[in-house]
Amino acid sequence: MTTARSTAAKWSFAAVAVGVLLTGCSASVSAGKSDPELSSDKPATSLAAKLAATTGRPKPDITCPEDLAGKAGTETRCTLTADDGSTLGVTVTVTSVDGRQIHHDFQADQTASPAPN
Repeated sequence: MTTARSTAAKWSFAAVAVGVLLTGCSASVSAGKSDPELSSDKPATSLAAKLAATTGRPKPDITCPEDLAGKAGTETRCTLTADDGSTLGVTVTVTSVDGRQIHHDFQADQTASPAPN
């Protein structure tokens, strides 16, 4: 099981690096409704693209369970899942709304959860 621990350790290190990369990271997405709202796939797609561009690795698997209302301060929790099954939580927070543009920041958790056995 050295490989599993080694992989988990690498992912934990990568998770911390991702957390550092995402601190203060922001994005904006144009919403298509009269009341701005981000569908759950928009923050996940935006975050995956930013991570891939920053790290030079393929886009990670990120899921967000709910739509995000376009109101400053609104938050949702997303989950980044590594190839080995370990996960890292990411909080997405709406920072401002400008018409249909919803600006948001990402904040990754400090530690990853190991893959289930």
